[in-house]
Amino acid sequence: MPVLGNGDIFDAEDAEKMMAQTGCDGVVVGRGCLGRPWLFAELSAALNGREIPTPPTLGEVTVIMRRHATLLADHHGEDKGMREIRKHIAWYLRGFPAGSEVRSGLARVSSLSEFDDLLGQLDPTVSFPADAEGPRGRQGSPSAVALPDGWLDDPDDTLVPAGADIMHSGG
Repeated sequence: MPVLGNGDIFDAEDAEKMMAQTGCDGVVVGRGCLGRPWLFAELSAALNGREIPTPPTLGEVTVIMRRHATLLADHHGEDKGMREIRKHIAWYLRGFPAGSEVRSGLARVSSLSEFDDLLGQLDPTVSFPADAEGPRGRQGSPSAVALPDGWLDDPDDTLVPAGADIMHSGG
């Protein structure tokens, strides 16, 4: 039975570390991909022994943001789609120089054409900043990896340790 690790996967190194420490077969990504959908390509490369792609420039991020906004508008209609994209703006632009006027405008955007105008004010040549890395979304207190007693004693043992069924996040 495959076992998946979950929690605090914000880059490929986090996934590799979790898999090495716990012996899990793979990882689940939640908050780590907020504003970083390219994280999945990075994880795939790292876990399959390929070179991790270079993070996108601000211009490449704006193309991704535009695609996201278009998909939301196509699915929900432009009005609701634009309301939905607003919550993703800060995650996409985290660490990038965007200026308060552009950020404020994007937080109130109501049409794709307005979205395009605001994205057009950003410098597409800006490299991916180090400040854009790390945890995203709501943050609780850091927690240690917890496994049931004896979980890693015998990797070939398929018996679920006693009490493992009650050790879960509730999700």
